[in-house]
Amino acid sequence: MKAGPQRGKADLHVHSAIGDGMADVPELLDYVQSSTDLDVIAVTDHDSLRGAHEAREAWARGRYRFEVVPGMEVTALEGHLLALFVEEPVSTFTSIEKTLEEVHSQGGVCIIPHPMSWLTRSLGQRVIERILASGREGVYLDGLETANQSLGARVTLEKAHRLNREQYHLAEVGGSDAHFLKAVGSAYTLFEGRTAEDLKRSILARTTEGVAGHHPSLAEIGLGQILRQTWRGLTVTPRVMGWWPTTRSFIKRIFPFVP
Repeated sequence: MKAGPQRGKADLHVHSAIGDGMADVPELLDYVQSSTDLDVIAVTDHDSLRGAHEAREAWARGRYRFEVVPGMEVTALEGHLLALFVEEPVSTFTSIEKTLEEVHSQGGVCIIPHPMSWLTRSLGQRVIERILASGREGVYLDGLETANQSLGARVTLEKAHRLNREQYHLAEVGGSDAHFLKAVGSAYTLFEGRTAEDLKRSILARTTEGVAGHHPSLAEIGLGQILRQTWRGLTVTPRVMGWWPTTRSFIKRIFPFVP
């Protein structure tokens, strides 16, 4: 599906090599420029804004036709959350309510990635419905992915889409969850306008649409790349190896009997 004259395309969920992605920032920006028709991308490395800040700085030095939104994929105790349009880091390994409050206090936008998936850290149905019923200031959700071509997301997207249409009524967005260049833009968000500000306005108005495109096959990506990325995922994010004090603290919140 192509964007219309007044409709833009955004990939809201992209990882760089500063996190557990396989492309460094210049490679990522050049690929988006030359090989996609995206108008906006959000760089959303795990638990860090460094990749997003470097992408925006590199973008400002170049002559790109698209815009970059700063973001991060935050690990809350209950699962992952995409924090978009944020300038300051958001606390990790804390309650989802605190995470939502922190993002919204910055004027940011909160999106549920790979909703309800059991294959990756995700917000489950009970957690989502707890948030929707909260009524606390700052504790609310802005949107959820209804298009994400990664394996971890596809297993529950149909259910999430149905529940959103019937009950939740959040903005529907698409993000590739790309860790490889060829996956960037494999799922995207259609929105009214072309700019990052237009995108934010459309999410808040809940007029966006998540679209699934072509996801590269194993052969297109290459087995070696996939194995290297898997290792990066284990060693880089989110503090799985080499960060035992933080990981131990996270585990103890769930299992207090851990020594």
